[in-house]
Amino acid sequence: MARVRPTYVEDAVALGDRLRESRRRAGITQSELGFPGCSPGYISRIEAGARVPSLQILRKLAERLGVSEKFLLSGTQPGRNVTSTLADAEILLRIGDLEGAAAAYETVLGEATNNEERASALEGLGHVAGQEGRPFDAISLFERALAVAAGDPVDRPRLAESLGRACATVGEPARAIALFRSCLERFDDEGDVIQYIRFACLLSYALTDSGELGEAERTVARAVQMGREVADPYTRSRLYWSQSRLLLEQGKSDLAERHALKALETLRATEDTYALGHAHQSLAHIYIDLGRIDEAAQVLRDGWDLIASAATPVEIAHYQIDEARVLTLLGEKQRAAELTRTAIEHLGEAMPGDRARAYLLLAEILEDGGDHSGARELCERAIEVLEPHGGSRYLISGYRQLAELLKAEGRTEDALAVLERAVHVQEDARRALG
Repeated sequence: MARVRPTYVEDAVALGDRLRESRRRAGITQSELGFPGCSPGYISRIEAGARVPSLQILRKLAERLGVSEKFLLSGTQPGRNVTSTLADAEILLRIGDLEGAAAAYETVLGEATNNEERASALEGLGHVAGQEGRPFDAISLFERALAVAAGDPVDRPRLAESLGRACATVGEPARAIALFRSCLERFDDEGDVIQYIRFACLLSYALTDSGELGEAERTVARAVQMGREVADPYTRSRLYWSQSRLLLEQGKSDLAERHALKALETLRATEDTYALGHAHQSLAHIYIDLGRIDEAAQVLRDGWDLIASAATPVEIAHYQIDEARVLTLLGEKQRAAELTRTAIEHLGEAMPGDRARAYLLLAEILEDGGDHSGARELCERAIEVLEPHGGSRYLISGYRQLAELLKAEGRTEDALAVLERAVHVQEDARRALG
Protein backbone atom coordinates (compact mmCIF):
# COMPACT_ATOMS: atom_id res chain seq x y z
CA MET A 1 0.00 0.00 0.00
CA ALA A 2 1.39 3.42 -0.98
CA ARG A 3 2.60 5.67 1.84
CA VAL A 4 0.36 8.73 2.30
CA ARG A 5 2.37 11.97 2.22
CA PRO A 6 1.53 14.25 5.24
CA THR A 7 -0.41 17.35 4.24
CA TYR A 8 1.80 19.71 6.27
CA VAL A 9 4.72 19.18 3.81
CA GLU A 10 4.50 20.44 0.24
CA ASP A 11 7.88 19.17 -1.00
CA ALA A 12 9.70 16.38 0.89
CA VAL A 13 12.84 16.74 -1.23
CA ALA A 14 13.08 20.48 -0.52
CA LEU A 15 12.55 19.77 3.20
CA GLY A 16 15.42 17.25 3.04
CA ASP A 17 17.67 19.75 1.31
CA ARG A 18 16.97 22.40 3.98
CA LEU A 19 17.61 19.89 6.76
CA ARG A 20 20.93 18.85 5.21
CA GLU A 21 22.10 22.45 4.61
CA SER A 22 21.10 23.46 8.15
CA ARG A 23 23.00 20.50 9.58
CA ARG A 24 26.11 21.33 7.57
CA ARG A 25 25.97 25.01 8.59
CA ALA A 26 25.74 23.85 12.21
CA GLY A 27 28.84 21.70 11.62
CA ILE A 28 27.37 18.44 12.94
CA THR A 29 27.03 14.94 11.52
CA GLN A 30 23.86 12.88 11.11
CA SER A 31 24.96 10.79 14.09
CA GLU A 32 25.37 13.90 16.26
CA LEU A 33 21.97 15.23 15.17
CA GLY A 34 20.18 11.95 15.97
CA PHE A 35 18.29 11.28 19.18
CA PRO A 36 16.07 8.45 20.54
CA GLY A 37 13.28 7.95 18.00
CA CYS A 38 15.26 9.58 15.19
CA SER A 39 18.29 7.52 14.16
CA PRO A 40 21.09 8.70 11.85
CA GLY A 41 19.70 6.34 9.19
CA TYR A 42 16.27 7.97 9.46
CA ILE A 43 17.84 11.42 9.15
CA SER A 44 19.62 10.23 6.01
CA ARG A 45 16.30 9.18 4.49
CA ILE A 46 14.68 12.54 5.43
CA GLU A 47 17.54 14.41 3.76
CA ALA A 48 17.09 12.28 0.64
CA GLY A 49 13.42 13.20 0.48
CA ALA A 50 12.39 9.57 1.08
CA ARG A 51 10.78 10.20 4.46
CA VAL A 52 8.76 12.98 6.04
CA PRO A 53 9.20 13.24 9.81
CA SER A 54 6.34 13.74 12.22
CA LEU A 55 5.81 17.27 13.49
CA GLN A 56 7.17 16.21 16.89
CA ILE A 57 10.46 14.98 15.36
CA LEU A 58 10.64 17.99 13.03
CA ARG A 59 10.37 20.37 16.01
CA LYS A 60 13.14 18.50 17.82
CA LEU A 61 15.41 18.61 14.76
CA ALA A 62 14.76 22.36 14.32
CA GLU A 63 15.53 22.97 18.00
CA ARG A 64 18.82 21.04 17.83
CA LEU A 65 19.87 22.89 14.68
CA GLY A 66 18.89 26.35 15.95
CA VAL A 67 16.45 27.01 13.13
CA SER A 68 12.68 27.35 13.06
CA GLU A 69 10.25 24.56 12.31
CA LYS A 70 8.62 26.84 9.76
CA PHE A 71 11.92 27.22 7.91
CA LEU A 72 12.39 23.44 7.58
CA LEU A 73 8.82 23.02 6.37
CA SER A 74 8.56 25.90 3.90
CA GLY A 75 11.92 27.69 3.66
CA THR A 76 10.53 30.93 5.10
CA GLN A 77 11.75 32.51 8.31
CA PRO A 78 9.06 33.53 10.81
CA GLY A 79 8.99 36.99 12.33
CA ARG A 80 11.33 37.34 15.26
CA ASN A 81 9.91 36.52 18.64
CA VAL A 82 8.87 39.75 20.36
CA THR A 83 10.59 38.72 23.58
CA SER A 84 13.84 38.12 21.69
CA THR A 85 13.58 41.46 19.92
CA LEU A 86 13.01 43.22 23.22
CA ALA A 87 16.08 41.51 24.66
CA ASP A 88 18.12 42.60 21.63
CA ALA A 89 16.87 46.17 22.02
CA GLU A 90 17.96 46.23 25.66
CA ILE A 91 21.44 45.06 24.73
CA LEU A 92 21.72 47.67 21.98
CA LEU A 93 20.59 50.37 24.41
CA ARG A 94 23.15 49.32 27.01
CA ILE A 95 26.05 49.36 24.54
CA GLY A 96 25.04 52.80 23.25
CA ASP A 97 23.67 51.81 19.83
CA LEU A 98 20.70 54.15 20.15
CA GLU A 99 19.70 53.95 16.48
CA GLY A 100 19.66 50.14 16.58
CA ALA A 101 17.79 50.10 19.88
CA ALA A 102 15.14 52.52 18.58
CA ALA A 103 14.60 50.39 15.46
CA ALA A 104 14.21 47.23 17.57
CA TYR A 105 11.73 48.90 19.96
CA GLU A 106 9.73 50.21 16.98
CA THR A 107 9.62 46.65 15.61
CA VAL A 108 8.26 45.40 18.94
CA LEU A 109 5.69 48.18 18.96
CA GLY A 110 4.48 47.05 15.53
CA GLU A 111 4.40 43.34 16.40
CA ALA A 112 3.29 43.46 20.06
CA THR A 113 0.35 41.21 20.92
CA ASN A 114 -0.37 42.55 24.42
CA ASN A 115 -0.18 45.75 26.44
CA GLU A 116 2.87 44.71 28.44
CA GLU A 117 4.91 44.31 25.26
CA ARG A 118 3.67 47.69 23.99
CA ALA A 119 4.48 49.33 27.32
CA SER A 120 7.98 47.84 27.31
CA ALA A 121 8.60 49.12 23.78
CA LEU A 122 7.38 52.63 24.65
CA GLU A 123 9.49 52.64 27.80
CA GLY A 124 12.52 51.57 25.76
CA LEU A 125 11.94 54.37 23.26
CA GLY A 126 11.72 56.74 26.24
CA HIS A 127 15.15 55.60 27.43
CA VAL A 128 16.52 56.15 23.92
CA ALA A 129 15.07 59.68 23.83
CA GLY A 130 16.55 60.42 27.25
CA GLN A 131 20.00 59.28 26.20
CA GLU A 132 19.75 61.32 23.00
CA GLY A 133 19.12 64.46 25.05
CA ARG A 134 15.39 64.74 24.24
CA PRO A 135 13.87 64.89 27.73
CA PHE A 136 10.44 66.18 26.65
CA ASP A 137 10.07 63.27 24.20
CA ALA A 138 11.28 60.89 26.92
CA ILE A 139 8.60 62.12 29.34
CA SER A 140 5.88 61.74 26.70
CA LEU A 141 6.96 58.17 25.89
CA PHE A 142 7.20 57.17 29.56
CA GLU A 143 3.71 58.57 30.17
CA ARG A 144 2.36 56.60 27.20
CA ALA A 145 4.01 53.44 28.54
CA LEU A 146 2.35 53.94 31.93
CA ALA A 147 -1.02 54.62 30.31
CA VAL A 148 -0.79 51.42 28.23
CA ALA A 149 0.34 49.34 31.19
CA ALA A 150 -2.26 50.99 33.43
CA GLY A 151 0.29 50.84 36.22
CA ASP A 152 2.10 52.90 38.82
CA PRO A 153 5.60 54.20 37.96
CA VAL A 154 6.77 52.69 41.25
CA ASP A 155 6.06 49.25 39.78
CA ARG A 156 8.68 49.95 37.09
CA PRO A 157 11.71 51.31 39.00
CA ARG A 158 13.87 51.90 35.95
CA LEU A 159 11.12 53.90 34.28
CA ALA A 160 10.49 55.80 37.53
CA GLU A 161 14.16 56.78 37.77
CA SER A 162 14.36 57.90 34.14
CA LEU A 163 11.05 59.76 34.29
CA GLY A 164 12.13 61.59 37.45
CA ARG A 165 15.47 62.52 35.93
CA ALA A 166 13.75 63.77 32.76
CA CYS A 167 11.34 65.89 34.81
CA ALA A 168 14.24 67.45 36.71
CA THR A 169 15.99 68.05 33.39
CA VAL A 170 13.12 70.09 31.93
CA GLY A 171 12.64 72.16 35.07
CA GLU A 172 9.94 70.16 36.87
CA PRO A 173 11.83 69.30 40.09
CA ALA A 174 8.65 69.12 42.20
CA ARG A 175 7.33 66.31 40.04
CA ALA A 176 10.66 64.48 40.21
CA ILE A 177 10.78 64.87 44.00
CA ALA A 178 7.21 63.57 44.40
CA LEU A 179 7.97 60.54 42.24
CA PHE A 180 11.18 59.69 44.07
CA ARG A 181 9.45 60.08 47.44
CA SER A 182 6.76 57.59 46.36
CA CYS A 183 9.42 55.08 45.33
CA LEU A 184 11.28 55.61 48.58
CA GLU A 185 8.15 54.92 50.62
CA ARG A 186 7.38 51.76 48.64
CA PHE A 187 10.84 50.25 49.00
CA ASP A 188 11.03 51.26 52.65
CA ASP A 189 7.76 49.38 53.29
CA GLU A 190 9.04 46.37 51.33
CA GLY A 191 12.40 46.37 53.11
CA ASP A 192 14.29 46.49 49.80
CA VAL A 193 17.51 48.17 50.97
CA ILE A 194 19.21 48.36 47.55
CA GLN A 195 16.24 50.02 45.87
CA TYR A 196 15.68 52.23 48.91
CA ILE A 197 19.23 53.56 48.67
CA ARG A 198 18.90 54.00 44.91
CA PHE A 199 15.86 56.26 45.26
CA ALA A 200 17.13 57.95 48.42
CA CYS A 201 20.16 59.08 46.42
CA LEU A 202 18.00 60.24 43.52
CA LEU A 203 15.73 62.12 45.91
CA SER A 204 18.71 63.74 47.61
CA TYR A 205 20.05 64.93 44.22
CA ALA A 206 16.70 66.48 43.32
CA LEU A 207 16.31 68.09 46.74
CA THR A 208 19.86 69.43 46.67
CA ASP A 209 19.37 70.92 43.21
CA SER A 210 16.14 72.54 44.44
CA GLY A 211 17.84 74.07 47.48
CA GLU A 212 15.94 71.86 49.96
CA LEU A 213 19.15 70.98 51.77
CA GLY A 214 17.57 70.06 55.10
CA GLU A 215 15.48 67.22 53.70
CA ALA A 216 18.34 66.22 51.40
CA GLU A 217 20.65 65.88 54.41
CA ARG A 218 18.11 63.80 56.36
CA THR A 219 17.48 61.56 53.33
CA VAL A 220 21.18 60.90 52.80
CA ALA A 221 21.77 60.27 56.51
CA ARG A 222 19.11 57.56 56.66
CA ALA A 223 20.34 55.97 53.42
CA VAL A 224 23.89 55.85 54.80
CA GLN A 225 22.61 54.23 58.00
CA MET A 226 20.67 51.60 56.06
CA GLY A 227 23.56 50.92 53.70
CA ARG A 228 26.27 50.26 56.28
CA GLU A 229 26.31 46.52 55.58
CA VAL A 230 25.71 46.72 51.81
CA ALA A 231 28.69 45.47 49.77
CA ASP A 232 27.37 46.21 46.26
CA PRO A 233 29.85 48.72 44.74
CA TYR A 234 27.24 50.64 42.74
CA THR A 235 25.09 51.14 45.82
CA ARG A 236 28.07 52.27 47.91
CA SER A 237 29.24 54.67 45.19
CA ARG A 238 25.73 56.17 45.03
CA LEU A 239 25.90 56.87 48.76
CA TYR A 240 29.30 58.52 48.46
CA TRP A 241 28.15 60.69 45.54
CA SER A 242 25.02 61.76 47.41
CA GLN A 243 27.13 62.87 50.34
CA SER A 244 29.63 64.57 48.05
CA ARG A 245 26.97 66.54 46.15
CA LEU A 246 25.29 67.68 49.34
CA LEU A 247 28.57 68.74 50.94
CA LEU A 248 29.54 70.62 47.79
CA GLU A 249 26.23 72.48 47.79
CA GLN A 250 26.82 73.35 51.45
CA GLY A 251 30.20 74.84 50.52
CA LYS A 252 32.21 72.05 52.19
CA SER A 253 34.40 71.30 49.19
CA ASP A 254 37.17 69.55 51.12
CA LEU A 255 34.75 67.00 52.57
CA ALA A 256 33.00 66.71 49.21
CA GLU A 257 36.35 65.76 47.65
CA ARG A 258 36.88 62.97 50.20
CA HIS A 259 33.55 61.37 49.42
CA ALA A 260 34.03 61.80 45.67
CA LEU A 261 37.36 59.98 45.87
CA LYS A 262 35.72 57.16 47.82
CA ALA A 263 33.07 56.86 45.09
CA LEU A 264 35.75 56.80 42.41
CA GLU A 265 37.73 54.07 44.13
CA THR A 266 34.60 52.02 44.73
CA LEU A 267 33.67 52.21 41.05
CA ARG A 268 37.14 51.14 39.92
CA ALA A 269 36.35 47.65 41.18
CA THR A 270 33.43 47.42 38.70
CA GLU A 271 35.55 48.30 35.63
CA ASP A 272 32.50 50.24 34.42
CA THR A 273 34.24 52.83 32.25
CA TYR A 274 31.08 54.85 31.60
CA ALA A 275 30.34 55.28 35.31
CA LEU A 276 34.00 56.00 35.99
CA GLY A 277 33.97 58.72 33.33
CA HIS A 278 31.12 60.51 35.08
CA ALA A 279 32.87 60.07 38.42
CA HIS A 280 35.94 61.84 37.02
CA GLN A 281 33.77 64.71 35.83
CA SER A 282 32.17 65.13 39.26
CA LEU A 283 35.59 65.12 40.90
CA ALA A 284 36.79 67.76 38.42
CA HIS A 285 33.84 69.92 39.42
CA ILE A 286 35.03 69.79 43.02
CA TYR A 287 38.63 70.57 42.07
CA ILE A 288 37.42 73.63 40.18
CA ASP A 289 35.62 74.83 43.31
CA LEU A 290 38.80 74.23 45.33
CA GLY A 291 40.85 76.24 42.82
CA ARG A 292 42.98 73.22 41.85
CA ILE A 293 42.71 73.93 38.15
CA ASP A 294 45.51 71.77 36.79
CA GLU A 295 44.10 68.74 38.62
CA ALA A 296 40.62 69.55 37.32
CA ALA A 297 41.91 69.74 33.75
CA GLN A 298 43.68 66.39 34.05
CA VAL A 299 40.70 64.65 35.63
CA LEU A 300 38.42 65.98 32.89
CA ARG A 301 40.77 64.66 30.20
CA ASP A 302 40.91 61.26 31.87
CA GLY A 303 37.12 61.13 32.25
CA TRP A 304 36.41 62.14 28.67
CA ASP A 305 38.54 59.29 27.36
CA LEU A 306 36.33 56.90 29.35
CA ILE A 307 32.89 58.07 28.19
CA ALA A 308 33.45 59.86 24.85
CA SER A 309 32.25 57.00 22.66
CA ALA A 310 28.87 56.75 24.40
CA ALA A 311 28.24 60.33 25.55
CA THR A 312 24.82 61.86 24.78
CA PRO A 313 24.44 65.48 23.59
CA VAL A 314 23.51 66.61 27.11
CA GLU A 315 26.52 64.80 28.61
CA ILE A 316 28.77 66.44 26.03
CA ALA A 317 27.33 69.82 27.05
CA HIS A 318 28.06 69.08 30.73
CA TYR A 319 31.65 68.33 29.88
CA GLN A 320 31.98 71.44 27.73
CA ILE A 321 30.75 73.64 30.58
CA ASP A 322 33.31 72.24 33.00
CA GLU A 323 36.06 72.43 30.37
CA ALA A 324 35.11 76.05 29.70
CA ARG A 325 35.33 76.82 33.42
CA VAL A 326 38.85 75.39 33.47
CA LEU A 327 39.86 77.33 30.34
CA THR A 328 38.49 80.53 31.87
CA LEU A 329 40.56 80.05 35.00
CA LEU A 330 43.61 79.31 32.84
CA GLY A 331 43.07 82.61 31.00
CA GLU A 332 41.94 81.11 27.68
CA LYS A 333 38.79 83.24 27.54
CA GLN A 334 38.04 83.09 23.82
CA ARG A 335 38.18 79.29 23.67
CA ALA A 336 36.10 79.15 26.84
CA ALA A 337 33.43 81.42 25.34
CA GLU A 338 33.22 79.33 22.16
CA LEU A 339 32.91 76.12 24.16
CA THR A 340 30.23 77.61 26.41
CA ARG A 341 28.11 78.78 23.47
CA THR A 342 28.38 75.31 21.94
CA ALA A 343 27.28 73.78 25.26
CA ILE A 344 24.23 76.06 25.40
CA GLU A 345 23.26 74.92 21.89
CA HIS A 346 23.62 71.26 22.92
CA LEU A 347 21.49 71.78 26.02
CA GLY A 348 18.61 73.50 24.24
CA GLU A 349 15.74 73.63 26.72
CA ALA A 350 17.11 70.72 28.70
CA MET A 351 18.87 70.92 32.07
CA PRO A 352 17.84 74.40 33.27
CA GLY A 353 20.43 74.36 36.06
CA ASP A 354 23.28 73.61 33.70
CA ARG A 355 21.98 76.08 31.13
CA ALA A 356 22.00 78.75 33.84
CA ARG A 357 25.56 77.74 34.81
CA ALA A 358 26.56 78.22 31.19
CA TYR A 359 24.89 81.65 31.06
CA LEU A 360 26.73 82.75 34.22
CA LEU A 361 30.05 81.48 32.92
CA LEU A 362 29.60 83.26 29.59
CA ALA A 363 28.54 86.43 31.46
CA GLU A 364 31.78 86.28 33.44
CA ILE A 365 33.80 85.97 30.23
CA LEU A 366 31.94 88.86 28.56
CA GLU A 367 32.37 91.06 31.63
CA ASP A 368 36.10 90.35 31.59
CA GLY A 369 36.15 91.49 27.96
CA GLY A 370 34.32 94.74 28.76
CA ASP A 371 30.85 93.78 27.46
CA HIS A 372 28.93 94.71 30.63
CA SER A 373 25.46 94.94 29.04
CA GLY A 374 25.84 91.51 27.42
CA ALA A 375 27.05 90.07 30.72
CA ARG A 376 24.12 91.62 32.63
CA GLU A 377 21.60 90.23 30.15
CA LEU A 378 23.04 86.72 30.55
CA CYS A 379 22.99 87.01 34.36
CA GLU A 380 19.34 88.02 34.24
CA ARG A 381 18.55 85.07 31.97
CA ALA A 382 20.34 82.70 34.35
CA ILE A 383 18.42 84.02 37.34
CA GLU A 384 15.15 83.75 35.44
CA VAL A 385 15.90 80.08 34.77
CA LEU A 386 17.03 79.32 38.34
CA GLU A 387 14.51 81.17 40.52
CA PRO A 388 11.57 78.76 40.00
CA HIS A 389 13.73 75.85 41.19
CA GLY A 390 14.74 76.97 44.67
CA GLY A 391 17.74 78.61 46.29
CA SER A 392 20.73 76.80 44.87
CA ARG A 393 24.23 78.19 45.24
CA TYR A 394 24.15 78.97 41.51
CA LEU A 395 21.18 81.27 42.05
CA ILE A 396 23.02 83.06 44.88
CA SER A 397 26.09 83.33 42.66
CA GLY A 398 23.92 84.76 39.89
CA TYR A 399 22.47 87.40 42.23
CA ARG A 400 25.94 88.46 43.35
CA GLN A 401 27.27 88.56 39.80
CA LEU A 402 24.31 90.66 38.68
CA ALA A 403 24.70 93.00 41.67
CA GLU A 404 28.35 93.63 40.76
CA LEU A 405 27.40 94.43 37.17
CA LEU A 406 24.63 96.81 38.26
CA LYS A 407 27.01 98.52 40.67
CA ALA A 408 29.56 98.96 37.86
CA GLU A 409 26.83 100.68 35.82
CA GLY A 410 26.13 103.08 38.69
CA ARG A 411 22.78 101.46 39.57
CA THR A 412 23.51 101.15 43.29
CA GLU A 413 19.91 100.83 44.48
CA ASP A 414 19.18 98.05 41.98
CA ALA A 415 22.36 96.29 43.06
CA LEU A 416 21.31 96.45 46.73
CA ALA A 417 17.86 95.07 45.89
CA VAL A 418 19.44 92.09 44.12
CA LEU A 419 21.77 91.47 47.08
CA GLU A 420 18.75 91.48 49.39
CA ARG A 421 17.22 88.74 47.29
CA ALA A 422 20.46 86.76 47.67
CA VAL A 423 20.35 87.19 51.45
CA HIS A 424 16.74 86.00 51.61
CA VAL A 425 17.61 82.89 49.60
CA GLN A 426 20.56 82.15 51.92
CA GLU A 427 18.38 82.57 55.00
CA ASP A 428 15.76 80.21 53.56
CA ALA A 429 18.49 77.65 52.92
CA ARG A 430 19.78 77.96 56.49
CA ARG A 431 16.25 77.51 57.87
CA ALA A 432 15.86 74.40 55.73
CA LEU A 433 18.98 73.00 57.34
CA GLY A 434 17.42 73.52 60.76
